[in-house]
Amino acid sequence: MGAWRGGFLLPKAWPDEGGCEEEEDATGPPGSGEEKSRRSFRRRGSKASPGCSEEERPSLYWEGGRSLSRSSELVVQERVTAVEKTYKCPSCGKSFCNSSNLLAHQRVHTGERPYECAECGKTFIYGSHLFTHRRVHTGERPYKCLECGKGFSVSSRLIRHQQIHTGERGPRPYKCGECKKRFRDSSGLITHQRMHTGDKPYKCSECEKSFSVKSNLTQHQKTHTEEWPYQCLECGKRSRSSSDLLKHQQTHTDERPFRCTDCGKGFKRNFTLMKHRHSHTGERPYKCEECGKSFRQSSALMTHQQTHQ
Repeated sequence: MGAWRGGFLLPKAWPDEGGCEEEEDATGPPGSGEEKSRRSFRRRGSKASPGCSEEERPSLYWEGGRSLSRSSELVVQERVTAVEKTYKCPSCGKSFCNSSNLLAHQRVHTGERPYECAECGKTFIYGSHLFTHRRVHTGERPYKCLECGKGFSVSSRLIRHQQIHTGERGPRPYKCGECKKRFRDSSGLITHQRMHTGDKPYKCSECEKSFSVKSNLTQHQKTHTEEWPYQCLECGKRSRSSSDLLKHQQTHTDERPFRCTDCGKGFKRNFTLMKHRHSHTGERPYKCEECGKSFRQSSALMTHQQTHQ
C-alpha cells in the first residue's frame, strides 16, 4: 500500500537504481537540518538512549552535515562516509554509495539499455523506467487525484495536474508574440509558434507527410508499419497509441471523471466536457467561411457546409 502525500495517494516506490549519491543526504549546519540527519541516521539501526529524548542527547561530533551523539554512531558514520567516497564515476565524477548504483549510472555514458519491453521492444537504462513504461500497455494509473478522480501513470503528471485545482500553476515567462499565450519553458513556446508559422519540420520518410510535433510523426509512422503495440487487457483489442488505448478502456467502465460545474453532468473525456460547456456559455467557435454562420460543434458545421456544395 502506498503513502498519502500532498493530498494524493502514492504507490510503493520502485527501488532506486540510480540514487544513493553522496550529496543526497547532505544537510546544512546545526539548526537547519540537524533533526532530519538524526532521523536518517537512526533508520540505519541506532536507537535513542533510554530516558533521554532526541533533543536532549548531547552532540559529540559534526561531520558532513550529520550530528552524532554516541561514539558507536561516530564509528559507523566514518565507515559510511568512507564508502560514499569510494564509488566514483570516472566519466563525470559523480559519487555513489555502492558499486551497483555506480554500474547502473555508467549506462548513461555507455549507452547500454539492458531492460527491454516485451510488448513493444523499447529499451531502458534502468529497470524502474521499464516498470513505469509498462503502464502504457496495461493502462495502469496508480496516481489518483482526490479532487476529480483522474488517474496518472507518473506522479509528476499528477502533481502538475493538481495545480489546476489549487491554482498554483507557477510562472509562465515565455509569451507568444502572436496570441499572447504564455508557457513555462521555451520548448513549449517554440512548438506552439509552429501553429502560427505553419512550420512542420518532422517529415515522414514513407509518404513525405510532415508534422509540427515529433510525437505526431511517431504516431503517424505506425500507419505504415501496422504496429499496434498497445493491447486492452479486458477484450484484447489493440491500439496504435497509449492515448487511443486509454480512450478505448473507458468503454469498459462507467467512470465519468470530468464534470460540468454548471449542471453537474459527467463525461468520460475532457474534450467532450469542453464541447458541452458551449451550451452554457453560448459560445459558437465553429464558423462557416462561406456565409459566416457559427456553430457550437464542428460536426454541425460540417453538416451545414454541405448545403453550399
